[in-house]
Amino acid sequence: METENHTLVSEFLILGFSDDPELQPILFGLFLSMYLVTVLGNLLIILAVSSNSHLHNPMYFFLSNLSFIDICFISTTIPKMLVNIWSQRKDISYTECLTQVYFFNTFAGMDNFLLTLMAYDRFVAICNPLNYTVIMNSRVCALLVLIFWIIMFWVSLIHILLMNELNFSRGTEIPHFFCELVQVLKVANSDTQINTVFMYVVTSLLGVIPMTGILLSYSQIVSSLLKMSSTVSKYKAFSTCGSHLCVVSLFYGSGLGVYFSSSIVHSSQRRMLASLMYTVISPMLNPFIYSLRNKDVKGALGELFIRVASCPSWIIDIRTKFILRTLRQIL
Repeated sequence: METENHTLVSEFLILGFSDDPELQPILFGLFLSMYLVTVLGNLLIILAVSSNSHLHNPMYFFLSNLSFIDICFISTTIPKMLVNIWSQRKDISYTECLTQVYFFNTFAGMDNFLLTLMAYDRFVAICNPLNYTVIMNSRVCALLVLIFWIIMFWVSLIHILLMNELNFSRGTEIPHFFCELVQVLKVANSDTQINTVFMYVVTSLLGVIPMTGILLSYSQIVSSLLKMSSTVSKYKAFSTCGSHLCVVSLFYGSGLGVYFSSSIVHSSQRRMLASLMYTVISPMLNPFIYSLRNKDVKGALGELFIRVASCPSWIIDIRTKFILRTLRQIL
């Protein structure tokens, strides 16, 4: 194949899950449904937290940020795939591909950091409750999230700058359903040693360190729970951690599955299914995990639904008052 500089390569071909025309409507309906459920579920969590003053604390501040990240995370990959399935095309422009890599890495890293912050928040709340409001005040929480955003923006930007120096061939095919960094590097025709080294270093630092922080936080939480004499206190403390543990297990479990499937399994279909777990399934299930296992979130969602149900009467009252005031001014 003829090798070209990246400036001349206008597009890549995303192979996706299947070429079977009969499966395309099924895939389109399936992924559209999962995308809508994910966006709606996470949006409800954000609205429930923002509309309920009882949930204006660090734990739910991080949860609403996680929901926002999950919406952005799935929106980076699925809409383009849906467009390609609907139009029966496989192309993605060079710029779109780099954009996908940039935002996918950014949001994946932010997911990682937010899960770590949520674990630390539970550690402080259970192990050091007297100083909780001092340690986890709103300014500190906002500053931590901002710092992690800046870190991920720069890390992802370096990835893109390094990728921009690579050469690709005409009609380069990516055996995936989106432009994943690892898969794009595999199809490059130039030396990717620097890219690979940087990718593994960043993955080690931004993956292992947060995971270690989560394990240390929960080891201290378990130690504190064992020292509690009251069964009710133990249950209440553990119930606040149960949802987070489920989400952490799902995120890191699927992430490790992608890693091992990429290094051991050579089937592109199996790699895509493993990637599907943390790119689509995990963001889709997170709202259900938090709403079903958390009484505060369920209560806030109930209040939100009541407000929405009574919203038309409010609108009518406002419109009526506005019309009456206008008529009075005219008369």
